Amino acid sequence: MTATASSWIVWALLSAVFAAMTAIFAKVGIQGVNSDLATLVRTAIIIVVLSAFVWLTGKWSNPFELPSRTWVFLTLSGLATGASWVCYFRALQVGPASKVAPIDKLSLVLVALFAVAFLGERPTGRDWIGIFLVAVGVLVLASRR
Repeated sequence: MTATASSWIVWALLSAVFAAMTAIFAKVGIQGVNSDLATLVRTAIIIVVLSAFVWLTGKWSNPFELPSRTWVFLTLSGLATGASWVCYFRALQVGPASKVAPIDKLSLVLVALFAVAFLGERPTGRDWIGIFLVAVGVLVLASRR
């Protein structure tokens, strides 16, 4: 199945389910372990699994033939992902998953703002209401009682 206009919602929902599982599994898995080492182990597993997936689905091609612009932005994305994971695992190690995960999801609001600033996207008024509600929801979920 390829990502099409009709299938993106399914992929996005699956991403949310796996992200939720990631938080729970990570919270249990990092108990008594340095969070940076745990992030490294997790990353190594991801590399092996994704390499096998790409190869088994016949999508493998020489990555060195990708355009330099692609390399630059995938490198920046990889660095941002790594930084995000290190921070997320450290937060999970010392904080409750039910508070860490919602704050992490503030990224939804930031993506919308960055998409406007850097990609020229123009959310509708309805979209902005949703973005605002997500931000308020994060604050409510993350606040102490």
